[in-house]
Amino acid sequence: MTRSSSMARTLPQRPAPRNRARLAEIATPWLAVVREDPHAMIVAADTLCRFVAALFAAARVPAEDAALVADTLVRADLWGHSSHGVMRAPWYLDRLRTGVMTPVTAPETVVDAGAVAVIDGRDGVGQVIAHRAMNDAVARARRHGVGIVSVRFSNHHGALGYFTRMAAEQGCIGILAANGSPAMAPWGGRKKVIGNNPWSIAAPARRHAPMMLDIANTVVARGKIFLARQKGEPIPADWAIDADGRPTTDPVAALAGVILPMAGHKGYAISLMMDVLSGVLSGSGVMTEVNGPYQAEKRSGSGHFVMALDITRFGPLDAFEARIERMIAEIKAVPLAEGFEEVFYPGEIEARNEARHLRDGLDLPEKSVRDLVAAGAALGVAAPHGW
Repeated sequence: MTRSSSMARTLPQRPAPRNRARLAEIATPWLAVVREDPHAMIVAADTLCRFVAALFAAARVPAEDAALVADTLVRADLWGHSSHGVMRAPWYLDRLRTGVMTPVTAPETVVDAGAVAVIDGRDGVGQVIAHRAMNDAVARARRHGVGIVSVRFSNHHGALGYFTRMAAEQGCIGILAANGSPAMAPWGGRKKVIGNNPWSIAAPARRHAPMMLDIANTVVARGKIFLARQKGEPIPADWAIDADGRPTTDPVAALAGVILPMAGHKGYAISLMMDVLSGVLSGSGVMTEVNGPYQAEKRSGSGHFVMALDITRFGPLDAFEARIERMIAEIKAVPLAEGFEEVFYPGEIEARNEARHLRDGLDLPEKSVRDLVAAGAALGVAAPHGW
């Protein structure tokens, strides 16, 4: 399925979860957990992945799907995006416990029209739905040049770049947008009614890691504010306003208030249009109809817009990748501005972080580890030795 990859697959017919095999190849015999300071723990990525998969399996998620969810969360931590990493696992488990997210994901294709499909996720596990949708989009792109899958009634599915990279690894450009629960106000207002509605684009880059954009339309993803709360740290004053409309450095006040859009009115407008693609087009929830993964009692209503472009329909793949390489070379040859040591292309930092964290382990907030252990205790899953 994938043109070429240095990492073997371990999940049958799932092209994305590469790092589980990679973990087995690279993992060194250091201890599963080593104390670094009172507020963080160094955790071996493979140990973490197995434990998180066991948690979801204990919550009645089928083993293969549980492994996929664990891989998406740990991969986000490997990339350095802990806001979308295992910190979210207890939220997902709570949603499974209350029944607003279904452990056995059984999406239904309600429109099958050549290059276009619509899938009803039927409140299944978001990662499983997004994985199926991207694979479907790639398959349709192989037949038609473009594949578009619109998804309704899914759930939060972690870092979007995980799924767009699936397309890039198969010689396609992958595009994914999703809508989320209210996080920002319309420009000029102070009541949150619009999600941060993230979007991602990934493209193959031959000898380089895929070029990958994965952003929310707020100044920061709300998960980064949750992460600051986990760590007991303040946030920058330009991230959010509190419920009274005043700038705040308190993550708790920020979560009760409004996260600011990136680039002012432009971020607001982009986010609104992503909801058109993800929610309105699919027939899913829109704006205040969408609930977040931390809202354990409420159905998500999240929608996705998934697209794959078969590069070979536009011209030779080798020529495309050669142009990408020239882009990267030109970007990295630019003279440096004061205070910078290197210019990066989108996705490069994540690739470097992944290699480093696979080698040295993941530095997780101790509260995140405690939350995972507590979830394991509730589900009858023993924590790894030393936790």
